[in-house]
Amino acid sequence: MKKILAIAISLFTTTVSADATTLLVEITGAGATFPFPVYSKWADVYKTETGKRINYQSVGSGAGIKQIQAKTVTFGASDMPLDQKDLDKYGLFQFPTVIGGNVIAVNIEGMKNNELNLDGQTIADIYLGKIKKWNEPAIVKLNPNVSLPNTNITVIRRSDGSGTTFIFSKYLSSVSKEWNDKVGTGTALEWPAGVGAKGNEGVAGNVAQTKNSIGYVEYAYAKQNNLIIAKINNVVPSKQTFQNNEWPITAPTYIIMYKTPVDAAAQKEAFKFFKWAYENGDKIANELDYVPISDEEKTKIIKGFFL
Repeated sequence: MKKILAIAISLFTTTVSADATTLLVEITGAGATFPFPVYSKWADVYKTETGKRINYQSVGSGAGIKQIQAKTVTFGASDMPLDQKDLDKYGLFQFPTVIGGNVIAVNIEGMKNNELNLDGQTIADIYLGKIKKWNEPAIVKLNPNVSLPNTNITVIRRSDGSGTTFIFSKYLSSVSKEWNDKVGTGTALEWPAGVGAKGNEGVAGNVAQTKNSIGYVEYAYAKQNNLIIAKINNVVPSKQTFQNNEWPITAPTYIIMYKTPVDAAAQKEAFKFFKWAYENGDKIANELDYVPISDEEKTKIIKGFFL
């Protein structure tokens, strides 16, 4: 009797060969923490259905980009899309998976979820270090019926190269000329204020543990950690407001792969996973408050890359 031995070590392991030869394919990915909740759930369900594993390391977009450029992983993941010049330089292509929202989380004693209201300029001034206390006039003006403490604000921001930071700083650059001129947009910044934390996990954890703090995180992390979320311009963040473009800090997240793969078998298996996610993953994405990309765009990507 022919035996097929399946050995799982990283992301995917695939077995099988008609002549009973064991074929081991290792699929590895690394990058953005922003989509990690949905990628990990997709991977769990995919493994249950197919027996194949995915090893995705949530290390931040900056590290993910470096690893795919260095050809040490099957795919990278980034919330900041690479420009065409960089894609061409490294022989890469990219495609979106889901859309998510960045939210502002706070830890203020007695504050209820979606009670605090902020606007872009005020958030920028907090992160510029210009607004230092929760009861300063700019915040009070936006919250006339909210009790605000006379306490210093502890600003929490990312310490690693981060697509979440790219999305957040792009928004601040669009609403604050001073932010745009002094800090700008990027995955890693020269921060004028704040305490650094690694990953969405680190920022969420620091906000949860630090009284009178503020931080920016992907929505799923705020919900998972039961953080108090602020409104922006009186808009409450939700999958619906992300989808309707009412929430101002939303963006797609991307997978990055090689045009000419180092390991063709591994890339083929990675294609199978993302094709499966496009065809079967919307329910999971919706449950985690991500917005799936359109069916039209999925069809275009499947035909262009996966077939």
